[in-house]
Amino acid sequence: MDFKIDFAKILDRLKAQRPNRPQKLGVFGGVFTPDVLTILGVIMYLRLGWVVGNAGLLGAVVIILLSKTITTCTALSMSSITTNIKIGAGGAYSIIAKSLGLEAGGSIGIPFYISQMLSVALYIVGFTEGWLRIFPTHNPILISTLTWLVLLGIISVSTHFAIKTQYLILGIIGLSLLSFFLTPTPTQNSVPLIGNFEDGNFWYVFSVFFPAATGIMAGANLSGDLKNPRKAIPLGTLSAIGVTMLIYLALAYTAAHHIPAEELRTNQMVMVDHARWGFLVLMGILAATFSSALGSLLGAPRILQALAEHKTVPFYKFFAKKSQTNEPLNAFIFTAILVELALLMGELNALASLITMFFLITYGMINLVVFIQQKMRIISFRPTFKVPSFVPFIGAVGSVFVMFLINPVFSAVAISAIVVLYGWLGKRGLRAEWGDIRGGMFLMLAERAAQIAQRFPRDQVSWKPDLLLPIDDPRVWSGPLLFIKNVVNPAGSIFAFTVTPHDVKATGEELKKLFEPFERQQALVHTTAIQDDDFLHGALLVIQTLKAYSIRPNTLFLTLGNHKEKDAVIETLSRYAREHELGLLILRQHPRIAFGLQQNINLWLRDQSPNWHLAILISLQLQLNWGGKLNLITATEDPAKKQQLLHFLEKLSDRARLPSMTEFYVLEGKFKEALAQAPTADINIFGLADHLPFDFMRQAPELVNASCLFVRDSGLENAMV
Repeated sequence: MDFKIDFAKILDRLKAQRPNRPQKLGVFGGVFTPDVLTILGVIMYLRLGWVVGNAGLLGAVVIILLSKTITTCTALSMSSITTNIKIGAGGAYSIIAKSLGLEAGGSIGIPFYISQMLSVALYIVGFTEGWLRIFPTHNPILISTLTWLVLLGIISVSTHFAIKTQYLILGIIGLSLLSFFLTPTPTQNSVPLIGNFEDGNFWYVFSVFFPAATGIMAGANLSGDLKNPRKAIPLGTLSAIGVTMLIYLALAYTAAHHIPAEELRTNQMVMVDHARWGFLVLMGILAATFSSALGSLLGAPRILQALAEHKTVPFYKFFAKKSQTNEPLNAFIFTAILVELALLMGELNALASLITMFFLITYGMINLVVFIQQKMRIISFRPTFKVPSFVPFIGAVGSVFVMFLINPVFSAVAISAIVVLYGWLGKRGLRAEWGDIRGGMFLMLAERAAQIAQRFPRDQVSWKPDLLLPIDDPRVWSGPLLFIKNVVNPAGSIFAFTVTPHDVKATGEELKKLFEPFERQQALVHTTAIQDDDFLHGALLVIQTLKAYSIRPNTLFLTLGNHKEKDAVIETLSRYAREHELGLLILRQHPRIAFGLQQNINLWLRDQSPNWHLAILISLQLQLNWGGKLNLITATEDPAKKQQLLHFLEKLSDRARLPSMTEFYVLEGKFKEALAQAPTADINIFGLADHLPFDFMRQAPELVNASCLFVRDSGLENAMV
């Protein structure tokens, strides 16, 4: 048999069976064209002449350059970060989310999506107004709805068809600009370089013009449809900014040299009236608004679909669905419905400032992300497109400045909305498949703060309870966690450690699990497990190591149990605390009553004792968290000293600024006899000498019928400050 294999037919069949993959967009079609068409909008046609008429030629140039400086800094920052990370769909949302987490990305991305969606409606309204100048008898709602349907029809065919449509629009705008540059109006004898700003001061004129410089995100919003976002976004965005800046400068020059300032100020159709072919400029106005609407309608559903993919919006499963051609089908339908509803509501001009605010916040966040990563100097931030750190700094500061310059009220509303969204998303427990810089960012801030703190002495006025807590075995430890929390709350911290022999598996996870309730309540807790065959030696290493850090514990917390064989360990740890300037707390808990109702506190003091500062500070912490009453108590065997000791307690209370409800008790008799006379309390606090009286410490809870805390100063506390 004669077998012949026709490889050409086999290849043709394989190609026929291969699924049609959506064609990706390049630099010109995917970034440059959408950016240019969004930047060259109605403000260029209807407000640039007004800017020149008020500011003069030089003033207009300054306004244009200042506006472009902010957007150029943002574009440079965006270009830098897109050459460092693999940017996904959603453009600015993807950049922020991959840097600062899904919460930050979502809190910016949701308002950014709403802004893009409402921008479509605003541009359609602008198109309708231009149309009505040609056909004033037409119904505006009908024209807006028909324009909406045409936009939907173009995008429904495909994204690439929409991009090809934008090429035609770009050609129309180009012809309209050429028509104005070829104006038959003769040049003026004198050109005002600085205008009189009759309609508003410099910053007012600047705020009116600035939205003309926005629109640089139009291409980045299509990042999921780009062949090579790392190349396309920097090249396309920066070239679009450069080209449009030259166009704006040329228009300002032409307007100033050919048209009187008064006419520039009062005639918003001045470009139509002075063009060689006025109908081309009218066509350009219609094309500019139509193209801006088309660009925003292309980008908005993709932002929503990217948000849905990461579960940052309600009904995320519905919005995340794509068509066979990789189009965000459901997100597109939902966005289109919202646009039509916005059109029917009318009066969208009131939202224009809020929309601009969200754009500026997005610009500011992108600049901030780059600036932070530059200052962190992390090895993972190594973009192939590098920019100096002053570029994102100027972009971030400039964005915030312009926001409040344009409208302080809307700026505050926009920032408040983002804060609320961040809080809402933070509660949803979002998880991304990538890492972000948040942990490293705050660690960097902590390190910088620690470096600064080392330059200053640790002052007693800033004391707070930072407990060092040794735990022998986390698997069986049942210490008073609630009491410890009441000691450190609200500003203190806990550093818990355990020592594991070398032949035993480390118990770090058990220790971490033990303190999970603290972390869920956002308490500052550090845990570690070290391996050492001698518990005391390991504890000493921990104490010595932590002493070298700026953020370190200041008080050792121990518990006293029934087993006397551990007294030697407690005695040694007490000595370590004294040698390394740590305060000492030893808790002997009542076996039945524990801490009772957690209200009243008895603080026992002795006249002329130097050891009462830490005891007062801990008493105040407990009184603050328990909301109960503090009793100052002392005892004497000499009745003649009773008044003197009462005066001592009152004076001490006044100097230490103790609560006004504090009560004073001077009890007569020997100390153990006085214990039985003490008022009822939920805890009794006593001072400690260098030598620990273990027998008394174990007896005290039964004598006072409450848990007891024994306290020794480190010498670094001061309750008088």
